[in-house]
Amino acid sequence: MDNGAIQIGQVSKQSGVSVDTVRYYEKKGLIHSISRTSGGFRLFRPHAVDLIKFVKQAQEFGFSLTEIKGLLGSGGEEECIQVRDLLQQKIIEVDSQIKKMRSFKKTLQRHLRACNEELSRKGDEAHCPVFFEIKKGEK
Repeated sequence: MDNGAIQIGQVSKQSGVSVDTVRYYEKKGLIHSISRTSGGFRLFRPHAVDLIKFVKQAQEFGFSLTEIKGLLGSGGEEECIQVRDLLQQKIIEVDSQIKKMRSFKKTLQRHLRACNEELSRKGDEAHCPVFFEIKKGEK
């Protein structure tokens, strides 16, 4: 085994993804094995674990694998410009999502106030105003 190299199963366990995911990321060029054992198991540098964790985190934040691959490039000027542009676009998308979430939060708060008022006024005789508003919107 290469000095410091770890087998695919260890990469899988340490990064929290399946062995199939490790293979898939290798196929997509996100990570690279450095050799194989005599038994045919892929060997990776320990850094592959950090790369996979980065990939998973980037995916959680809405980056595609293609975009992530671009972030893992050599880092020259052209790639730096592409990364900058991608990050600017993602910030715009995140800001848009935040705006939508704030709006939805206000809607939820309004519904909560209406429910609390209905329950305070009518107790056991209350009828959920949220259902009435939703039904009204269907018409």
